[in-house]
Amino acid sequence: MYPGNFDPDRPAYIMADAGLTVSYGELEAVSNQIAHLFRDLGLKRGDSIALCLENHRSFFQICWAAHRSGIYFTAISYRLQANEVEYIVNDCGAKILITSAQLEDTFNGFKDKLVNKPACYMLDGTAQGASSFEDAIKPYPTEPIADQSYGQSLLYSSGTTGMPKGIKKPMVDVPWAEPDPVFEARRIRYEFDEDSIYLSPAPLYHAAPLGFTMNVLRYGGTCVVMEHYESERALELIEQFKVTHSQWVPTMFVRMLKLPEGDRRRHDLSSHRVAIHAAAPCPISVKEQMIDWWGPIVHEYYAGTEGNGSTTITSREWLSHKGSVGKPAGECKVHIMDDEGVVLPTGQAGGVYFEGGGQFEYLHDEEKTNASRTSNGWSTLGDIGHLDEEGYLYLTDRKSFMIISGGVNIYPQEAENALITHPEVIDVAVFGVPNEEFGEEVKAVVQLADFGSAGPALAAELMNYARQKISHIKCPRSIDFIAELPRHPTGKLYKRLLKDKYWETTSK
Repeated sequence: MYPGNFDPDRPAYIMADAGLTVSYGELEAVSNQIAHLFRDLGLKRGDSIALCLENHRSFFQICWAAHRSGIYFTAISYRLQANEVEYIVNDCGAKILITSAQLEDTFNGFKDKLVNKPACYMLDGTAQGASSFEDAIKPYPTEPIADQSYGQSLLYSSGTTGMPKGIKKPMVDVPWAEPDPVFEARRIRYEFDEDSIYLSPAPLYHAAPLGFTMNVLRYGGTCVVMEHYESERALELIEQFKVTHSQWVPTMFVRMLKLPEGDRRRHDLSSHRVAIHAAAPCPISVKEQMIDWWGPIVHEYYAGTEGNGSTTITSREWLSHKGSVGKPAGECKVHIMDDEGVVLPTGQAGGVYFEGGGQFEYLHDEEKTNASRTSNGWSTLGDIGHLDEEGYLYLTDRKSFMIISGGVNIYPQEAENALITHPEVIDVAVFGVPNEEFGEEVKAVVQLADFGSAGPALAAELMNYARQKISHIKCPRSIDFIAELPRHPTGKLYKRLLKDKYWETTSK
């Protein structure tokens, strides 16, 4: 299915803050015009474009144009610095770059350094070196191009050391307009159809929001897109548009739960049938509160942009397997392995590997690609976890963030889950810092609801609070306070940025 299948007057997506509705007819017509532009500029199947945009009304039109042209499309975070955008545009080999007038300063910072000399376009205005995108597509017909075929996203990891890596997956080898197995599996799992009203509260350039919104549009639903996330506004939109489906990250759950009780309870959420979350670990207590509030509509999955496998779990399953991220989805299998590549028995923690999932490569990085695989083709995202006797997967932490203190392995996630439940705490990061006697010790950096309450007394209170919930050896030996933790808008914590500062300070 694709936009042209549906009633042209039907709302395809709504830009919530702007109050702007774009119909399926407009989405179909404009994406066809853009596809003609791509062909006129010489782009063929397998070529690449890049778009660096805020949650813009034209975002889906561009993605659908690439999707129906058999082109790789790289959506780039509009929050990146000019040199970071420059790197991605050059690395992905984009033949076209599309940005907006809102990002003119960023564009001016890198436009003269694009080695592949892509054709550059700007929405809502022009700049030296960037033509009007609206004017560029005007002359083209609104009918489809003759050689439609499925394209594919080519997204970049939000790495915290070095430059991000492009995650390149094979093109979808299915004739245009025939069912794509990956999209079809999601449709069945979450029951997407023409009656679905899907709330997307996150930036569209990230893999999950982009994938889910494109999926909803494929099956005729309506996407309600938040230009910027705000907790109570999200609840208002569920009530206003009678939202049936949504997708979240745990930090959004935490912030909604910290709203005053009256603000949380005054919205009619009865239309809400499926709330999906992923991208970061969700503390057990937070998920318990969400299920108690929203009912058993909360679905979780574990996967990466790599698309090499996934697990899923419903609320009812989770209540019997608290803390689990579920069982393998589809045809893939999960294996737990040690550092020597030996498969570990049930209950033992080790590297999480997928068998039978999708294929991928890290663009221009054969070493990293090979390091993510075993000799028999199983692949990993770098997480640590274990399986229970029923085959449910439990994640412990990222392997790279494990703390070794006095020879004992400590996983920061346990302390983070304990501290986040304190009423004063909005966000928290736990990691290892140098200790002369033990090698490392546990450090917490905390974001408070009221930064004015930070101080030694509250730090002591929080450390004691953690000790009442988990083993003392896993608890922070010191706590620092910060105005705001460095998080990606999709919820991923840039913990490495925090950790490196402490190690650099100690090494001087």
